[in-house]
Amino acid sequence: MKNEKQNHESDTLLSEQPVAAVTSPAQTSAATINVSSEIGTLKRLLIHSPDRGLGKVVPSKAQDWLFEDIVHLDMMRRDEYDYYVKILLYFLDPDKVSGRIASLGPDSDRNFFKPDHPAYFRSDKVIDIQCLLSDILADEAIRTRLIAAICGIERTAFRTQQLLNQFDAVELAKIMISGSLPDQTMLFSPLPNFIFTRDIGIVINDHILLNKPAKLARTREALLAQYIFFNHPIFASYQDKIIEIPDNEHAFLLPDADVNSDVTRSTLEGGDVMMIAKRHLMIGVSERTTLYAAQQVMRLVFSKNLVDTVTIIKIPKKRDYMHIDTVFTQVKRNVWVLLGSLARTGDEAKKRDVLHFFSPKDLSEELKILQFIKGLEHKPIEIDNLEDLLADISKNDLGAAEPVQFIYSGNNEFPFGAREQWTDSCNLLALKDGVVVGYDRNQKTAEAFREAGFDVVEAARLLDRFERGESSPATIQNTFIMLPSAELSRARGGSHCMSLPLLREEV
Repeated sequence: MKNEKQNHESDTLLSEQPVAAVTSPAQTSAATINVSSEIGTLKRLLIHSPDRGLGKVVPSKAQDWLFEDIVHLDMMRRDEYDYYVKILLYFLDPDKVSGRIASLGPDSDRNFFKPDHPAYFRSDKVIDIQCLLSDILADEAIRTRLIAAICGIERTAFRTQQLLNQFDAVELAKIMISGSLPDQTMLFSPLPNFIFTRDIGIVINDHILLNKPAKLARTREALLAQYIFFNHPIFASYQDKIIEIPDNEHAFLLPDADVNSDVTRSTLEGGDVMMIAKRHLMIGVSERTTLYAAQQVMRLVFSKNLVDTVTIIKIPKKRDYMHIDTVFTQVKRNVWVLLGSLARTGDEAKKRDVLHFFSPKDLSEELKILQFIKGLEHKPIEIDNLEDLLADISKNDLGAAEPVQFIYSGNNEFPFGAREQWTDSCNLLALKDGVVVGYDRNQKTAEAFREAGFDVVEAARLLDRFERGESSPATIQNTFIMLPSAELSRARGGSHCMSLPLLREEV
C-alpha cells in the first residue's frame, strides 16, 4: 500500500515533533479552565465538526451506533453545522469571521471549516477536539501507545498497527475518529456521536470530570478523551484536577447480571451533569448514567471541596429522554426551558382526584429529586418537582431578582411538547445570560420564546445583522438563535450536547 504519510504532508497543520514543542493556537493562549454555571458568558469550548464517519452510518447499524436515522453528511455540514461554528466564532472569537460571513456561505469552499486543512480557522477559543488529537499524535510515544490501545479494544489484526503507523498525525486523527482510511476502507466502526463533545467530559469549577459512556459504541471516544486530557499541553497544569470515576472494585467478582445493574455499574455521560452554580452540581440518573456513578461523583466532589450541594435527578429510563439536558436547560438567570410532561405546571398539578390515584402513573411520577448537602449526605432533601428545584436555583443559588419563568417544549401543547422534545427543543446552549442556540424545526417552542419576550432569529439573519453593524454579540439580549436542523436533529442531540464549555465568566 502506498505510504499515505507522504501524500498528506502538505495538509498537516503541525510538524511532526514532540508534543511539548507544538504551537497550535489552542496551546499558545493562557490555558484557563473554569466553569461555574450554565449561563455565564462563554469564552472557550470544545466542539467536533461532523466527520466522514457520520457518512458511514448505515440503517442496519444505526441503532447500535446510537442513531435513530441516517443523515445526509454534506447537508449536515454545509447547511447546518457550519452556521453553528460561525455563530460560536462571532461570539467567542469574532476576528476569525467578522466581515467574512458572505464568503463563508453554504455555497463556498468549506476549507475554512475543515480541522485537517491549512485554511482552517484554528481558534484558541472554539477548539475542535480533532485538532487536539492531531497535536498529541505528533508525539511518537503517545502515538504508539494510542494505536496499540485502539487496536486492542477494536480487536484488529496486528498488521493494522503497522498500517496506522504509516499516516501523519492529522490523517491518523481522522482515522481514529472516523474508523476509515482515506480511500474509505473501514478498519473499525465510526464514532458518529463524537460531535456530542458534552458527553466526554465536564468542567466543574477548575476541575475536569472525565465521563464513562454507557454504550459500547462510545468506548473509543472515552479512550481518545483520556489521552487528550492527560497528554495535551493545554491541560498540563490541570493534571491533578482531572477526576476519573472509579469502577466498583468488586464488580469483576459479581455475576454478569449484577455487574450490569444500576447499583454496581459505573457509567456516566456529560449530558447528565450540569455545573449549575458555583457551589452546586446537578447529576442525572438516566438511561445512560447509573445511580452508582452519581454516588461516586458526589463523593469525589465533596471530598475535593468543589461544591457544597449535589442534586441528583432520576428521570425515566426512556430513549426519549436519554439525559437530563434533553429534559431541561437554562436560558437565563431566571428562565428555563423544560418538558412540561416531566414538570408539574401550575394549578393542573394540584388536581388530585380519584381517577388520578387509580390511573397509571404519569411520567412526572417517575421523576425523583434528592438534594444532598456536604456533611449531611445521610439527610437528603426531597424536592417534589422540577419547577420547584429550578426556581430555587434561580433565586437562592444565582440571586435572580426577577420572577422565575418556564418556557415549555412545544409551548406545552399536545402533541408538540413530546415531538419537539424529541428534536431537542430543551437542549439549548447559552452563549451568555439570556442568549441561547437551538434548532429551527421546533416552531412551537420558538413561539413560546416569543411569548416570553425573546427575540427569535434565524442564525443566518443574525449573522447578517452582525455584519451590517445592526447588532453585536456584546449588545444582544434575550434572544433564541435558531440553527437549521433538518439533519442535525436526526442525530438526537442539540447545541448543548454539541459543546463542552472549558471557560465561562462567573455569574
